Parts: sequence; C-alpha cells; structure tokens
Amino acid sequence: MIKKTVVIAFILAGCANNKQSYSEVDKTSDDLAIKAALNEQVKAWNKADIDEFMKGYWKSDSILFIGNKITSGWDSTLIRYKKSYPDSSAMGKLRFEILKIDQVAPDAYLVTGKYFLSRKNDNPSGIFTLLFCKKNGQWVIVYDHTS
Repeated sequence: MIKKTVVIAFILAGCANNKQSYSEVDKTSDDLAIKAALNEQVKAWNKADIDEFMKGYWKSDSILFIGNKITSGWDSTLIRYKKSYPDSSAMGKLRFEILKIDQVAPDAYLVTGKYFLSRKNDNPSGIFTLLFCKKNGQWVIVYDHTS
C-alpha cells in the first residue's frame, strides 16, 4: 500500500511539473503574440491608419477606454481616436515601452507600459494599462487606461 502511494505521488508530481512547464511555454507564446499585436498597432499608428490601429481592440460594445474621459464601446473609441487625432501630424510617431505583462487568467493578461509620441511641436508621453483577452483565437484589448 505504501509503495503504491509513493508511486502515485511521484506520478502526480511529474504531471504537476509538466503542467507548470507547459504553462510557461504558453505564457511565453502569449507574451509574444501580445507584443506582436502591440507592434502592429504601432505600425498602423505610424502610417496614420487609425482603422488598422483599432484592429488591436475587441470589436465590441463591451470595451472600455479611459483617458481624459471614459469611452465605452469599439465604435465610440474609434470616433474618439479620429476626433483627437484627425491627421498624421496630430498622430505623430508612436513608440511603446512595455514594462510588464502579467497573466491574470488563462485567457487574460494585464500589460503595463509607457507610450511616447513624437510630433513636430511636442512630444507627449504617458503610461497605460491594457487588459488583453483572447477572443476567437486572437489577443485583443478589452480595457485600456491611458494617461
């Protein structure tokens, strides 16, 4: 009886280690996919293509964008961006610095970082927190707090 218990304990310990390693592999691939999504947003922004930039957001009425005011929904967020950044000179060139990517659930990550805009007359910058969730196999932003 004791031998069976010891063998089962070793098997379970081996499964736990494999599961942990698998999670780390998943986390790494998720991190890379999220960083790739952010890189695509930067490319779109720097081409002054807000419609393409918005592909990084979940196309849903449930998304939330918090900046100097709270905006709910994908369509409202798109309108807000187009009003705030009407042309390429207002948009400038964007750069992100990712500080942390924390897994908060199997299909959700919290991304903390800094943004930097380079424009002709100024260089605004700030911080952001993004909640990425996997929707239909794609990592998208469902919550954005940028200040």
